[in-house]
Amino acid sequence: MPLTFDDLLTRARGLAGGGRRAILGIAGSPGSGKTTLAERLVRELNGEEAEPWVAHVPMDGFHLADAELERLGRRDRKGAPDTFDAAGYAALLRRLREEAGADGEVGEVGGTGGEVVYAPGFERVLEQPIAGAVPVPPRVRLVVTEGNYLLLGTGAWARVRPQLDEVWFCETPEEERIRRLVARHEEFGKSHADAVAWVRGTDQRNADLVAATRDRADLVVPVTALPPVHPGG
Repeated sequence: MPLTFDDLLTRARGLAGGGRRAILGIAGSPGSGKTTLAERLVRELNGEEAEPWVAHVPMDGFHLADAELERLGRRDRKGAPDTFDAAGYAALLRRLREEAGADGEVGEVGGTGGEVVYAPGFERVLEQPIAGAVPVPPRVRLVVTEGNYLLLGTGAWARVRPQLDEVWFCETPEEERIRRLVARHEEFGKSHADAVAWVRGTDQRNADLVAATRDRADLVVPVTALPPVHPGG
């Protein structure tokens, strides 16, 4: 039978068994629906709980700031693998695993436990990372993280996959993915011509790189199993 969103909920819920914090990664090319899937999973799994037990920690918070990209000469290809703090992202994932044991008190590998872990967020309007924007309390048993390069096996990105219990890959038809990306860039201020140029250039190079990591995923999620996606996803 075709994979459904309810199947994804069941599988995600099952990762959090065993009395420890689990981390689910959602990968995919720009515009494939990663963020929408992650947000919907977190919302549905938390339901009406007064104290949420699932948290969303996006990779995008590890974008390097524009000032640093300018210094490095990489501003014109923002979003490429070397425009993120991949080592910092991997270190955060490790900390998230270590600082929550069975009762949210003692970590698996010597973490101090019992502490809120703060992750950076990303402000779409400013297109800048925001430090300390995403709190992950000790009670959280499942962290859902999403981004383009979770399955990349080069450089510091290779440290990411070992910290993830599973990685799902969102697969969306190319025409639809590009349409979403253009709409997102327009939504945040680019002209149509500039949006198309960016999507066909920088975004497409990144998308090709991400697509090559598809076979490393534990599960490929077809577009039919995804919730409706806002522009850009």
